[in-house]
Amino acid sequence: PVRRRRAVDHLSAAHGVSERRACQVVGQPRSTQRYRAKDRPDDEATLVGDMRRHAARHVRFGYRRVWALLCREGWRVSLGRVQRLWRKEGLRVPQKRRKRRRLGSAENGCTRLTAERPNHVWSYDFVMDRTEDGRQLKMLTLVDEFTRENLCLHVARHIKARDVIDQLARLFIERGAPDHIRSDNGPEFIAKELRRWLASMGSSTLFIEPGSPWQNAYVESFNGKLSDELLNLEEFTSLREARHLAATWRNEYNHIRPHSSLGYRTPAEFAATCAASGSASLRLRPRRSQASQPLGLS
Repeated sequence: PVRRRRAVDHLSAAHGVSERRACQVVGQPRSTQRYRAKDRPDDEATLVGDMRRHAARHVRFGYRRVWALLCREGWRVSLGRVQRLWRKEGLRVPQKRRKRRRLGSAENGCTRLTAERPNHVWSYDFVMDRTEDGRQLKMLTLVDEFTRENLCLHVARHIKARDVIDQLARLFIERGAPDHIRSDNGPEFIAKELRRWLASMGSSTLFIEPGSPWQNAYVESFNGKLSDELLNLEEFTSLREARHLAATWRNEYNHIRPHSSLGYRTPAEFAATCAASGSASLRLRPRRSQASQPLGLS
């Protein structure tokens, strides 16, 4: 209405047309054109203050319930005025948020034991898929929870506890042994052979509660990205092709794909920053007590 009022005044002044004709051209009601705003009531600041007080105390109340509370307190104010001031002050009922999950008693979950540095906590899991002939594909995914790096994306037809040990042994030689490894209670991860080997390397196992994947959130998040960006888009014709595409996607994930939780840096860039800072440089090398120990490769 304010802009149309200016347009009507401009037409009347520049072209000499009547106010009636100018309002018809612009589409402005004549009553709106002639309206002049009244002075702000003296009690408006007090009214707005009371409205904000109720809105802060009752965050799920809209302007109608706030108007009812104001009337209960003795205010003689219309609903329309409260609505106008409500919108003018930018008050609104906040959008519903997801319910907060309590930490609970899961001592091994990622909400209680959080990674504090590189090589502090690794987490691993399995992802299943199939080639076009219907044969099974099994993928071992492993991430560093602090840097979000994907350390291993091993693709095979079948993966057992011994295969997991072989992959971990290779990573331990390259990066050193982590303090903890988090996983679910899958038979490959709770195997006695694997647990004994990890204990000999100085890495403790963190088993989440059965049926609680949110306690292993970092690798579950990675698995979701893997499925969304690779497995749901590609149909593998063979195991060899699956391994090649998985390796290509892993390289892109670590070195090209920006990660929102890392300030849109790649995991490799973030890991390099941690190493350059010096605080994590010792953690990225094998421990002295473990360097001379056999890694169980056979």
